[in-house]
Amino acid sequence: MTDCLATLKTLHRPKLLIRAARHGMEDYNRNRDLKRVLRATSIPRPGTAVSQLMEREAELEETRKAGDTTYSVVRHLDALIALMAEARLIV
Repeated sequence: MTDCLATLKTLHRPKLLIRAARHGMEDYNRNRDLKRVLRATSIPRPGTAVSQLMEREAELEETRKAGDTTYSVVRHLDALIALMAEARLIV
């Protein structure tokens, strides 16, 4: 788990994306949002959720950097909001 948190501290994303995610955390509802973002049928424990969200966010970041037309800022923002909120639960 410490590996995940250490990796989170080294993430570098556009400031606007991070700022928007911080604002979005105010409305984050674990029961409502986590299943949707992870496309899961049940809500995982916070540690497991962070690992899964990090994988999801990394995929979205690669798509963004590649300039792929399938990139969705909304999906990326949702993943970052959930990732930041779940990370707070395990700290």
